[in-house]
Amino acid sequence: MPHYLVAIHHPDGYDGSVEGEAMMRDIDVLNEEMAAAGARIFAAGLFPPSRAKSLRAQPGGKVLVTDGPYLETKEHVGGFWLLKCANVDEAVAWGRKAVVACRAPVEVREFLGRIEDDNPQIPALGQD
Repeated sequence: MPHYLVAIHHPDGYDGSVEGEAMMRDIDVLNEEMAAAGARIFAAGLFPPSRAKSLRAQPGGKVLVTDGPYLETKEHVGGFWLLKCANVDEAVAWGRKAVVACRAPVEVREFLGRIEDDNPQIPALGQD
């Protein structure tokens, strides 16, 4: 069964603490619904991009580490779900619910290949 990333996109400067309890309850309900349907493998929120470290290859095998996100953008990934869905339509249906619960745009993208083969340490990936 294919696996999908559902990524939440927040504008730069976004402060989730101003959203209040209602949004957190909506996200909790969505997480419970995804788990009950057997779709949710993993979910997590991310710290703001100001806490990111970006690494870039340099000549001579060196690596440059800088503070902040890799890309200069007006949005950043604020959190994500890893879902197991029968097809892209099912993943988009979860994405629609995520848009409402998170009050933010989301992106739905299928993973390449069979991620369960590359990640045997995560048993939930192989369960259908």
